[in-house]
Amino acid sequence: MSDSPATDTPQITNVLVANRGEIARRVFATARRMGVATTAVFSDPDTHAPHVAEADGAVRLPGRAPAETYLRSDLLVAAAHAAGADAVHPGYGFLSENAEFAQAVLDAGLTWIGPPVKAIELMGSKVESKKLMADAGVPVLDQLDPAAITDAELPVLIKASAGGGGRGMRVVRDLAELPGQLEAARREAQSAFGDPTVFCERYIETGRHIEVQIMADRHGTVWAVGERECSIQRRHQKVVEEAPSPLVERIEAAGGFMRERLFAAAKVAAEAIGYEGAGTVEFLANEQGEFFFLEMNTRLQVEHPVTENTTGLDLVRMQLQVAGGHPLPEHQPPLRGHSIEVRLYAEDPAHDWRPQSGRLDRIDFPGAAIDFGVLDAPGVRLDSGVDDGAEVSIFYDPMLAKVISYAPNRTEAAHLLANALARAELHGLVTNRDLLVHVLRHPSFLAGDTDTAFFDRHGLDTLAAPLASERATDLSALAAALAAADVNRRGAHVNRGLPGGWRNLPAQSQSKTYRTRDERDIEVRYRTTRTGIAVDDFGDVAVVSVSPDAVVLDIGGDRGVVRRRFEVAVYGGLVCVDSPLGPVSLVRQPRFVDPAGQIAEGSLLAPMPGSVIRLGAAAGDRVQAGQPILWLEAMKMEHTIAAPAAGVLTELNVIVGQQVEVGAVLALVEGEGQQ
Repeated sequence: MSDSPATDTPQITNVLVANRGEIARRVFATARRMGVATTAVFSDPDTHAPHVAEADGAVRLPGRAPAETYLRSDLLVAAAHAAGADAVHPGYGFLSENAEFAQAVLDAGLTWIGPPVKAIELMGSKVESKKLMADAGVPVLDQLDPAAITDAELPVLIKASAGGGGRGMRVVRDLAELPGQLEAARREAQSAFGDPTVFCERYIETGRHIEVQIMADRHGTVWAVGERECSIQRRHQKVVEEAPSPLVERIEAAGGFMRERLFAAAKVAAEAIGYEGAGTVEFLANEQGEFFFLEMNTRLQVEHPVTENTTGLDLVRMQLQVAGGHPLPEHQPPLRGHSIEVRLYAEDPAHDWRPQSGRLDRIDFPGAAIDFGVLDAPGVRLDSGVDDGAEVSIFYDPMLAKVISYAPNRTEAAHLLANALARAELHGLVTNRDLLVHVLRHPSFLAGDTDTAFFDRHGLDTLAAPLASERATDLSALAAALAAADVNRRGAHVNRGLPGGWRNLPAQSQSKTYRTRDERDIEVRYRTTRTGIAVDDFGDVAVVSVSPDAVVLDIGGDRGVVRRRFEVAVYGGLVCVDSPLGPVSLVRQPRFVDPAGQIAEGSLLAPMPGSVIRLGAAAGDRVQAGQPILWLEAMKMEHTIAAPAAGVLTELNVIVGQQVEVGAVLALVEGEGQQ
């Protein structure tokens, strides 16, 4: 890009990122490389977040929830002035597509690193934007009036007009459910974006989510930088993204010219609204290469790294340069290789994608080539918003990091990324890591069959299964027990040099019990002999060496003996074991159980910390299995707590507005035989 900005545009010297976590760190990384100072903002839960420490200055936004902090444009503008920032980058989410915030930034004499306010307004309403695109000749799906929807038009998709990321989205297949789902979608949209407006459109059960990255300057140049495919989604939120699109590549190879048509439509969309800066035009496509306009995101996308890797461009750098008045170069860079990104979430896919909160003890990706930078050679990039010891809050999206691979071809990129995820050390919270690895290694994914029904078609029972087999889990429990025994001996005050359980007669077995994520108890027995440690229950296993943080075992099998190393990390009662056989998390079980700690059958426990927003029944009511008892809001999503069986709701221990901790007993349903 030209180094000479427009004369009427002030030079950017200090940029405030009106956001948090990973995207704030991403913008800061580029700003530092450009010699631009950085300013962070933070809510009370984010006081010790990495993005705060990395900025040159940081301003507190008093409060906890987004509505009190990151959604307060007045506080954000005041923070910029207080820190001496002269530009504001909105990141994504929160106020990134809020025209009033953009105008407030400009009115305050600051540079807005984003598109013109008018463009945000035109695309900010999903309802009006579709009408505008249809008038410009871009193919669109018809919008439906919620009050006039009939059975023949089902299923339909409810969407939030003011935002994205799956919040405010609902699929409705039964007309009787439409009013309740509309109201729930409005509440979620209000919580996430400050705007409850929703609309409906025909829901296409299987399709491809294809989007085009655009970049435009104020001098009339518009680039269609490349397309991405983001079809693998959960709850209408993207999980796996890649560039280029396997569908587009297949149709191009067959002479279908889909890329040319996509790029032309995206450019028309941008030109129709006088767009400037980075943006994304999203389409829903079918296997024949037809596509329909979904929406335009007037901001940087979460998945922008895959476009950076396949073009060599730093899109954040280009955002800052375009905002400073620089023209785009005359020629675009050619596309190169393949890049895949996965979103690592603190969530449990096997239990309805339940979000997790609490302490993340460790996050490490050995061999990651770069953080927040463009990959020019095969490797793995990590864009993370958290570090070891981070507290994952209930107030924000549970995404921990984006892990991105780049390679000359798609197959190599998938294998590279799957291996990096499988080897990562992720301790302290349940994540979707195992699911991501299974997806990347799945034959259908490797074949490019990645439509929006991927999870439904292939089943979460298989995709969310642990990477470690039952045998590998047992071996990991053995390693945990031996490492714990070694810790005990090293800390002994008497006869420290003697092995645990030592006798001058044949040694008696010692035992430890561990519980797995799927509630399976593993009892490990071991004893000390004259030649070392014996593990009689593992007849084909020999103990090679033991230390507090690593155990080496020789494991026999039909084809011979293989030596394996198990890394052991302990965090209170939690034990995390990493090995080439797969990661395993275990909870050490006490030898004796306190009866007072037992939970009554039929108790409804809080699956996560959150706020009670609605009640669906009252104490004394007779309820049916699956009937909603109450709703929790956590991480900007609603979660239904339902009756586990038919019976009577004998206890309801919460009220609307109450904050609850994970594991709290919310209610008790007693079945007929219990009363």
